[in-house]
Amino acid sequence: MQTRILRILLKKELTLMLRNPLIPRLIVAMPLLVMLVIPLVADLDVKDVGVAVVDRDHSLLSRRLVADMDASASLTVTAVCDTYDEALRHIERGDADVVLTIPSGYFRDLSGGKSPHLDLSANGVNATKGILGAQYASRSLLQTLARWSAEEGTALPEAAAASILNRYNPTLNFRNYMIPALMVVLLILICGFLPALNLVSEKESGTIEAMNVTPVGRFTFVLSKLIPFWAVGLLVVTVGMLVGWLVYGLVPAGHIAYIYLAAILFTLVMSGLGVSIANRSSTLLQSIFVMFAFIVIFQLMGGLFTPIASMPRWAQVLTYAIPPRYFIEIMRAVYLKGACIADLWQQYAALAAFALLFCLVAAKTYRKRE
Repeated sequence: MQTRILRILLKKELTLMLRNPLIPRLIVAMPLLVMLVIPLVADLDVKDVGVAVVDRDHSLLSRRLVADMDASASLTVTAVCDTYDEALRHIERGDADVVLTIPSGYFRDLSGGKSPHLDLSANGVNATKGILGAQYASRSLLQTLARWSAEEGTALPEAAAASILNRYNPTLNFRNYMIPALMVVLLILICGFLPALNLVSEKESGTIEAMNVTPVGRFTFVLSKLIPFWAVGLLVVTVGMLVGWLVYGLVPAGHIAYIYLAAILFTLVMSGLGVSIANRSSTLLQSIFVMFAFIVIFQLMGGLFTPIASMPRWAQVLTYAIPPRYFIEIMRAVYLKGACIADLWQQYAALAAFALLFCLVAAKTYRKRE
């Protein structure tokens, strides 16, 4: 009996979705808007780092180091100075972010098997740009020295041959870190807001009152509200992954099934939360404000923009109660590390627990006059 009623209710929900001109457009337009605009606007990559060079060696190798650095996409040699004080004045004027000092006799000592040191000084006022700029400059220097060593057929001293390897994101491209998490934002917005708005709209139109006098059970009714958004969530994630692949060339390093499994669980979490809020809301505006408050908390404390490890200890503890934290960790691990369920079973278990909790709350808070 209830299975047949569930099929009828699902057919009704699908018909209402297709008849509403906003929802189909939102399902397609929202992923495109978020995936195309936010990575460009919220790009934290450091570019055009100014480097002031103090070249005291004046050798072919020192000039090559400077030329290769200037040819880098992220670095620009703004000045070649004779003294360190002159280079600092470029820092003070804002013309440079990093000072590179090449000591006298650097080429001679390096060719003689010694380990001369190159000095990199970063501007601490703009700490992010200065520190990342110093890392970019160090990487450029190491790459040039490695090529020079191969051409000369000599081995670099151990200290000079050290290299920096950025695991999972070798180019330090911030978009590779951001795009998987943006798919979580899509599910928060679409699978959280739409069920809440849908149910409250039925309250205001009186449809719920008519449903209350039917033999439809509360669990059947709530399930009919949740199941359509499983499909919507999977469709949204699919569109997001296609945009990430076609526009940014980003594909998951792990199996795509792990992403869809996490998306199903997280869709249940958000749709269950949305229905729970709608059950306790009397008006559309009330549900919007409550849902918006949850979304702000989820985005600020879920690890989307700020790494959880950088938060205060008390905030890190609170993030265990934030469901997006686990989905964001899964997305980034599957996309960048190629992780599998065995590596992420704790995150999957947490999402499953939240999904069960919110779905039960959604069913229990639906007040039906039996």
